[in-house]
Amino acid sequence: MTTAQLLQTVRDITQSNIEYLSKYGKKLSESQLNWSPNNATWNVSQILAHVNEYGTYYHPTIKKKIENTRFTSTKEAFISSPLGRSAWKSMKLGRANNVKRKFKAQKGYNPSNDSSLIKGNEVDTFIEQQKDFLSIIDLAATVNLRRVKIPISISKIVRLRLGDALLFVTYHNQRHIQQIKNLRDARNFPQK
Repeated sequence: MTTAQLLQTVRDITQSNIEYLSKYGKKLSESQLNWSPNNATWNVSQILAHVNEYGTYYHPTIKKKIENTRFTSTKEAFISSPLGRSAWKSMKLGRANNVKRKFKAQKGYNPSNDSSLIKGNEVDTFIEQQKDFLSIIDLAATVNLRRVKIPISISKIVRLRLGDALLFVTYHNQRHIQQIKNLRDARNFPQK
């Protein structure tokens, strides 16, 4: 994959996330934001609180690494590391926009275990974070996506190539937007 293709992919998905939540998320009532078909499934507020918490970690981390790197010469081609490819492929939706593998959220990122993650402004926070992510994508175009390394949220020792980290974060966000779409399409989703 070329660097330009990678950046266009993450930009397009991020823009789509913004458009979807701007159109549908802002119109959701409290009962819709807090509705869940069962106790094992997150509601819209919980989904967005989870994604927002990841954004709180990844966005400043990625931005800082880009701003402080010495690898400012861009490369035309991007090659994923085996770890990076595995990470983002595990998040990527299937061809039918289905979740291929389910994961248990980390303790600090799980709103079922930590209700303080839900602040009541999840939709607006998500949209603002996604707009910020677009500016981070633009910054990423100025550096070497293979040489800049991003520590992952569960271990500062394990690092992904910047290109892999951008794909991971983007596919993670897209995965959870699909989860919201699935909730909205559920038979018993509240009308108001």
